[in-house]
Amino acid sequence: MKAANSVVLFLVELVELGAPAAAAYWGFTVSWPLGLAAPAVLVASWALFGSPRAKYKTRGGAGRVGFEVLWFGAGVLALFAAGAPVRALALALVCGVSKALAVAWDQ
Repeated sequence: MKAANSVVLFLVELVELGAPAAAAYWGFTVSWPLGLAAPAVLVASWALFGSPRAKYKTRGGAGRVGFEVLWFGAGVLALFAAGAPVRALALALVCGVSKALAVAWDQ
């Protein structure tokens, strides 16, 4: 079970990197400044609201779920907007599965 927990934590970390990467991918399809700004906005919002040491941390419950849906949803929508619907669907599925496992195993 300990190995499974480690795999889920690794998957969650990859997903957390996937959303800003998707935003950068979309941004660079539009212009290079947007390619730099889009992931910066996501990273800043994660630092302010989502990280364990966030200044305005969203606690558990509806607030946290809402923040994560918006944050990870931004990555999924960015991939759709960039013309990569298969990648967007894959990111959405991996986000959903990893978050469901993290909640099920209290991580």
